[in-house]
Amino acid sequence: MARLILGQTLEFHGNPLREGLGAVRHRARGGVLVEAGRIVAVGEAHTLKSSHPYADIEDMGEALLLPGFIDAHAHYPQTRIIASWGKRLIDWLNGYTFPEEMRFGDAAYAASVARAYLDATRAHGITTASVYCTIHPESVDALMAEAEARGQRMAAGRVMMDRDTAPDGLRDTAEASYTQSKALIERWHGRGRLNYAITPRFAPTSTEAQLEAAGTLWAEHLDCLVQTHLSEQPEEIDWVAGLYPGDADYFAIYERFGLAGPGAVMGHAIHLTERERTALRDTGTSVGHCPTSNTFIGSGLCDVASLADTGIPVGLATDVGGGSSFSMLRTMAAAYEVGQLRGRALHPAELIWLATGGSAEALRMGHQIGRLAAGMEADLLALDLASTPLIAARAARADDVWEALFPTIMMGDDRAIARVWVAGEPVTPPA
Repeated sequence: MARLILGQTLEFHGNPLREGLGAVRHRARGGVLVEAGRIVAVGEAHTLKSSHPYADIEDMGEALLLPGFIDAHAHYPQTRIIASWGKRLIDWLNGYTFPEEMRFGDAAYAASVARAYLDATRAHGITTASVYCTIHPESVDALMAEAEARGQRMAAGRVMMDRDTAPDGLRDTAEASYTQSKALIERWHGRGRLNYAITPRFAPTSTEAQLEAAGTLWAEHLDCLVQTHLSEQPEEIDWVAGLYPGDADYFAIYERFGLAGPGAVMGHAIHLTERERTALRDTGTSVGHCPTSNTFIGSGLCDVASLADTGIPVGLATDVGGGSSFSMLRTMAAAYEVGQLRGRALHPAELIWLATGGSAEALRMGHQIGRLAAGMEADLLALDLASTPLIAARAARADDVWEALFPTIMMGDDRAIARVWVAGEPVTPPA
């Protein structure tokens, strides 16, 4: 049976960071027709109602209908250490992350955190994420099985770390990382709505042999993603330069081992050389922008507008738990604030795009998710633009949809997520 969801709608026909507001269409009273897990049509409410009189109607009133949010970079094993105090990157890993990740060889523990992570993301309107697990295959199995049970699209992968810079208990070998990752690809990739992401954590925790194995694995499975980290903090970049003195820069390492190109997503990418920016563009490699993490851990201010102007695909990411919130609204607000500090205030349309279509394109899923358009998978959310008295009062003074939306981006939280649909089915109760 078809379902017709009514509300305000935003339809992106291009990337507003490059094409301006002409790339997006707002309908004050629109609708999304859904059937068999896909969007059948998007249009004016009265037209869709008259042409599909037998559809079940779900009227969300003045709520803004959007694609489900897409998180381009997150670490589900860090769910229970989110918002830990006072560390920079390397100390964060050694003090918080690595001790917690050692627990994920316990399948029951991994499953409990996977459920908590997916509950939290769903409450905030995130319907797809690209997620780092741990070196333990059990950690991948737990997340994938839970996502499959919920019918969610998910990309995830077993972290690869074999260099002695990683602690005992979280170190593998190049051979084990290749063999176990390959087995996980065979078990999960392309199963339902699941995608595998080949996941060398970052260059300083992998030997050349392991990066070569990761590159070989991707060459054998080009429809998988690759996810890793790039140029997050200056001391990290210096560390990498000491470990890989023969490479021109940090990104050149990934290029050398075949870990660059469409479908490869570099988390952070704050402190880039001009050569790296050009190489990211020329190879079609994407960036996952992590503004809450970049400020929380003191990493720096990523120049997102400049990356987009260069032609680099950019998606938005919570980077949970270095990022201090599961909320993509809070992440958009942080992206706006970082943009202000960089001298380029991102427009609400650009922020929504980064959290939806931009992330979908960064993850090479733009043909499946991220936009309200016929044929796309029906992962949707309804955003309440009056979720608190203060937000409602500010929105009531708005002259257009962007001015009405912006207070929710800056001050909204999970109360603004009025409804979430996964593959066309409601998965949260009405707000």
